[in-house]
Amino acid sequence: MSTVTQTLAPATLDRAAAHRGRRPRKLTAGRVGLYAFLALSAAFFLLPLYIMVVTSLKTMDEIRLAEIFAFPAAPTLDAWVAAWSTACTGLDCSGIQVGFLNSVKILLPSLVLSIGLGAVTGYALSLWKIRGANLLFAVLLLGAFIPYQVFIYPLVRMFSMVGLYGTLPGIVLVHVIFGLPIMTLLFRNFYSSLPPELFKAARVDGGGFWQIFVHVLLPMSTPILIVAAILQVTGIWNDFILGLVFAGRENLPMTVQLNNIVNSAQGEKLYNVNMAATILTALVPLAVYFLSGRWFVRGIAAGSVKG
Repeated sequence: MSTVTQTLAPATLDRAAAHRGRRPRKLTAGRVGLYAFLALSAAFFLLPLYIMVVTSLKTMDEIRLAEIFAFPAAPTLDAWVAAWSTACTGLDCSGIQVGFLNSVKILLPSLVLSIGLGAVTGYALSLWKIRGANLLFAVLLLGAFIPYQVFIYPLVRMFSMVGLYGTLPGIVLVHVIFGLPIMTLLFRNFYSSLPPELFKAARVDGGGFWQIFVHVLLPMSTPILIVAAILQVTGIWNDFILGLVFAGRENLPMTVQLNNIVNSAQGEKLYNVNMAATILTALVPLAVYFLSGRWFVRGIAAGSVKG
């Protein structure tokens, strides 16, 4: 047995190496051009971020020198502290921390509810024979492509009638409503791409609707769950118009607070504070992308086999 293993091992390694392709031993003109293109592309996208970071670390006296690319002579975090705790949004000078906490309160329930409802709806439409399922899916899909500005006035009127306008449950419900079509599309395509034998075997073993979903499909849904979380976190956290219209004064999200800080017309323009506030606003989506970015392409590919 060991002799056979020793004989097959080199052949297996050779086939694996041939499948990966040989590593180039010298640089060619094509590879130099590729590396140059990648370097220029990275510089193009990273340059604005670099300017924002170095500007946020400068004092206003140094910013007035108009050396935008220069590294700060004496880096300071005073602008970051001011952006978080003392920057003025109109008459309120409590910084961007209030909007950050409001965004967290809006994000967490909206994220859980929209992904949960989308997963269950996509599962039901893909594997269970429901009367009118195709029509329901078509209506949901249509809702994903209609601009949500069309629905703002009717929703304002309806929410005002039931007492949800300007409340935290109201803005959460709005994000769940507008997130449900794309979440249903993602999960329906993902579950449709799975082998149907898994579902049939679970049915033969006596599994019900919720048992199959929780014990069979949900453990295999990690890639698409991460994709859905990335899309929803980005969309909800970066939302401006829905938060401005539906959140009310007590629940204004971080993007609205940032707009009020940056566009303030009173006194001196504090560019270092504005840059720090902008970076603070973008930290959560950036962290989500960096921590789970490798799963994004995998989940998108897994959910695009069937539609």
